Amino acid sequence: MTACTVFDSPAGKILIAEEDRAITLVGFLTREPPPEASDPPTPLLKEAAMQLSEYFAGARREFDLPLRLRGTQFQLAVWNALRAIPYGETRSYADIAAAVGNEKACRAVGMANHRNPVSIIVPCHRVIGKGGSLTGYGGGIDKKEFLLSLERRVSQG
Repeated sequence: MTACTVFDSPAGKILIAEEDRAITLVGFLTREPPPEASDPPTPLLKEAAMQLSEYFAGARREFDLPLRLRGTQFQLAVWNALRAIPYGETRSYADIAAAVGNEKACRAVGMANHRNPVSIIVPCHRVIGKGGSLTGYGGGIDKKEFLLSLERRVSQG
């Protein structure tokens, strides 16, 4: 059974979905939410929304939610490497490729980032281009810039 809800964040509407008591999706909405998003949220969806609210308020740096990530072995390795990037810091695609043991896999890292089903929680926004450029983000570059700016402000106190 899948349940979902919409969270109104300062960066835009975010769809949160769960299946079998695990979060399966956290992503910025680019179109109308599915009809089931209007159902009363489950306790886990409420918890996820609360943790996202704390994140946007600068009071949370790490998430404590059960996740169900589905992907290839490579994607799962990339997503684990993303979770190791400290709050308020960034890494390049090359850094992540090296972290997963394949220094030449920068493009594959980019594709794995693009397929990350739980953005913000698995912080793909913290991956930037080699020269520091803000390249690619499924939610849009403006969202990536917003999230990085928020984390820098909070980190600097």
